[in-house]
Amino acid sequence: MCRFLIAKFESPTNSGKILKEFSLMAKNSQAFDGDWQGDGWGVSWIDEIGSWQTRKSLLPIWEGEKLFASFPKTSFLAVHARSASFPDQKDIIEYNQPFVEEPYLFVFNGLLKKVALSSLPGRIGSQKIWFLLKKLLKRLEPKEALLKIKTVLLENTENIQALNIGLCDKGKIYSLCYFSKYPDYYQLRHFQNSDVKIVCSGELRGYGEFKPLIVNEVSEI
Repeated sequence: MCRFLIAKFESPTNSGKILKEFSLMAKNSQAFDGDWQGDGWGVSWIDEIGSWQTRKSLLPIWEGEKLFASFPKTSFLAVHARSASFPDQKDIIEYNQPFVEEPYLFVFNGLLKKVALSSLPGRIGSQKIWFLLKKLLKRLEPKEALLKIKTVLLENTENIQALNIGLCDKGKIYSLCYFSKYPDYYQLRHFQNSDVKIVCSGELRGYGEFKPLIVNEVSEI
């Protein structure tokens, strides 16, 4: 399964430390089925003029440590470590998240089985969910859009093992945490102090205590 993180810094901050800790978490995160998070990664940040910039790689994120110091200081950062669901979906870089369409950034992890929304554009589930969420965001506020997409997917999916979404609008971080199994793996967590606010798939070393997000609700920080 995939791992993700979104961070909001109170002042522009170097990304190297948090990317390193995220990469170690992704490497050591034990999926319930023995899967790994090594099918590539992506990182997005807000540049000095306020636009999202994105870089992606097909290597496991823990092999990209030499690149981490090259990312500029930023006030917002998102990173996603991918686990491809099927062999024929590996090594296709456009499948790597984060997905961005100004002003929004989207990351996802989860497992949905037998979804009756195959007509939506996109070849993989995360692309279809992102397409649907973008449509909802045209008429709904972010929290409402995330609640609505949860409802739509629950009504059109035979089984949802987990549905976790992170969304950023350059001002706040919104997150939906939903799962029916394996809470140790799927539980989203958050951390905040005077310097940074973080939503993440796992705990990071050196950042103090991460607290679980409320399950089945949309959080905003």
